[in-house]
Amino acid sequence: MGLFSRRRPQPTDAPAGREARAETLAYLRDFVTTRVGVEAYVEPRTNVTPTTLMLVATDGEWTRRKVPDDRAAAALARELQIPVYDVQRTGYPQRVRDWNARQRVERRRRAAERA
Repeated sequence: MGLFSRRRPQPTDAPAGREARAETLAYLRDFVTTRVGVEAYVEPRTNVTPTTLMLVATDGEWTRRKVPDDRAAAALARELQIPVYDVQRTGYPQRVRDWNARQRVERRRRAAERA
């Protein structure tokens, strides 16, 4: 008996296959239609994370979702009719860092108000 042989996969309610793709596409489409100037950035697969597509709005708000590969990410961006960039070539836009900094300040402010 192996060390991990007693582990059983836990059932999840997470969608799989086509259903997951449809939900992801719906979420990304909603992000694009409810924000201004959205651009797509393809993040490469690493040892820890799969290939992802990061959408960034003009104000720096962003979201990220897994995609099968960089070709699928580019196809998805074309389907959403937004520009797509390779983050390894362009880097992340400064507005993402600015938005993250504003969010950190806001979280601290809310935490201080609760205390």
